[in-house]
Amino acid sequence: MTAAQPTAGVSPLDLLGVDHLLGEDERDIQDTVRRFVDDRVRPHLADWYESGLDGGAARELAREAGALGLMGMHLDGYGCAGTNAVSYGLACMELEAGDSGVRSLVSVQGSLAMYAIRTFGSEEQKQRWLPGMAEGSLIGCFGLTEPDFGSNPAGMRTRARRDGDDWVLDGTKMWITNGSIADVAVVWARIEDPADGDGQGAVRGFLVPAGTPGFTAGEVTRKLSLRASVTSELVLDGVRLPADAVLPEVASLRGPLSCLNEARFGITFGALGAARDCLHTAVDYARSREVFDRPLASFQLTQAKLADMTLELQKGFLLAMHLGRLKDAGDVEPRQVSLGKLNNVREALDIARECRTILGASGITLEYPALRHANNLESVLTYEGTSEVHQLVVGQALTGESAFT
Repeated sequence: MTAAQPTAGVSPLDLLGVDHLLGEDERDIQDTVRRFVDDRVRPHLADWYESGLDGGAARELAREAGALGLMGMHLDGYGCAGTNAVSYGLACMELEAGDSGVRSLVSVQGSLAMYAIRTFGSEEQKQRWLPGMAEGSLIGCFGLTEPDFGSNPAGMRTRARRDGDDWVLDGTKMWITNGSIADVAVVWARIEDPADGDGQGAVRGFLVPAGTPGFTAGEVTRKLSLRASVTSELVLDGVRLPADAVLPEVASLRGPLSCLNEARFGITFGALGAARDCLHTAVDYARSREVFDRPLASFQLTQAKLADMTLELQKGFLLAMHLGRLKDAGDVEPRQVSLGKLNNVREALDIARECRTILGASGITLEYPALRHANNLESVLTYEGTSEVHQLVVGQALTGESAFT
């Protein structure tokens, strides 16, 4: 018996032949975003990682993404593209194949800030903000997380109190993507007056325009992750807002948590893009790298690593597609999205780390993307709900018992 002859190789996501799962429009959107990433994002990633993405470049990137229809693309009306959930997921996957920070720019804009205004805002608020945000000329951020309250948003200390017809906000928000370049911040605060809530301190959303007295947004620097993204701290010191600044259609944590579920869905697809990029790089490197006068790809241990990573990538993609079709049918549940976020980010991070081992010492340089993706995915693993939080969501679904308190 003779050994099988080498073949040209199959792309990791082509192994199961999943292309038929996508419609023509979905493939066209994916291809368009992939070209945008190749042309506009990849040439700058090494510099952005070394120096950080500055605000001017971030705003220009937002305008270009808006021109492609990527900002709030899964929302209807007000200049938004109105695509289906799967198309949005595929766009997130292609953006994160470039860099998680670039995907964060788009997903925070659309799935957090714009989604909050579209779902819970007044008609006047929608008309004022959404068209400009859809075209990328206006940027939004989402202020929920606080320095001491990330996984426990119910403990937030940011407060809003009535003063005549106005609202006055005091508090601090932390780790806010787009914060220091945003034209408007969606800020969540606990209401002090029982007459304005449910008697126990309701949570309301407020639209805080940049430049409002008492409102400052400082950039977080010296990051080791998400270098191609603007991360900020928001400080609200006696910020006075008119009555029409409040989002009128929600008065509980259901508001921000539903926005987080939108963002988690995009991450379920997005993380796979980072994993795919690492795996493509590792396969190409292994085929060209000579070790003991043989291609690295010809060694059994290398092939075992590549096979296992490809398996997890394929499984993650099928899971993401299933959730996307459920979402388009209106049937997806938050706990199902938790399954997707938990699995796909965790596996993507493992893939990025394993690919770095195949790249050897070359894997620690910015010539190759694996360690950059791994560093980014360390943040993705934590934000929009840590892995532990999603484990407890799934555990509660299985047992009927809450382990959060």
